[in-house]
Amino acid sequence: MAELVEAPEGRQGRPSKALTLDQAHALLEAAREYALYPYIVVSLTTGIRTEEARALRWEQVDVEGNPHTAPPRPPSLAVWRADREGGETKTRTSKRTLALPQLAVDALRQRKAEQDRQRVAAGSQWEEHGLVFCTGQGKPYTRFHAYKLFQPIVKRAGLENWTPRELRHSFVSLLSADGTPVEEIARMAGHATTLTTETYYRRELRPIITEGADRMDAILRQNPPSEDS
Repeated sequence: MAELVEAPEGRQGRPSKALTLDQAHALLEAAREYALYPYIVVSLTTGIRTEEARALRWEQVDVEGNPHTAPPRPPSLAVWRADREGGETKTRTSKRTLALPQLAVDALRQRKAEQDRQRVAAGSQWEEHGLVFCTGQGKPYTRFHAYKLFQPIVKRAGLENWTPRELRHSFVSLLSADGTPVEEIARMAGHATTLTTETYYRRELRPIITEGADRMDAILRQNPPSEDS
């Protein structure tokens, strides 16, 4: 029951860091057989905050899109809520709708199928909140759930001292390294201006930002680790 208890706020922790491309590949490969895999994929490929991921509902997710509209509507998720007082996102500009890379679409479909199995297995113990990421009984994650589930995956990936919030920093870093303009990164991250991005993510941003970014799933498919590695 200890995992359900909200601990008091402590001192400010260490500064966040970002995964390299090789580390991101290693983490995704290590996470593949874990229940947290869809959470990790969505967080890494969309840059949503941990409190936004905890509050994400299926009604906000569209894994199909519509190629027949003009312009075509891609698969997407709408970030309109957060696990904060009143359910509001951190700022007004944090409300945003993000296209989903194929890697995230596949992971969310996997998550939906797994949740359907969990709902049947839990029977009368299931609590329906419409959440994408939740416990095996449908209960909302506390801010410590993902951290606890993240640790064995990090260890399996050969990494040390990483937290789920650093998936967002890694999102910024990977896009920046691939040449995405800081203006686009700020918009995807839900920042009102590039100043916030440049201030809080300065370690993740390249000194010189160039044009011509590819989608996140294209980034993560570059030089995938071989089966022998």
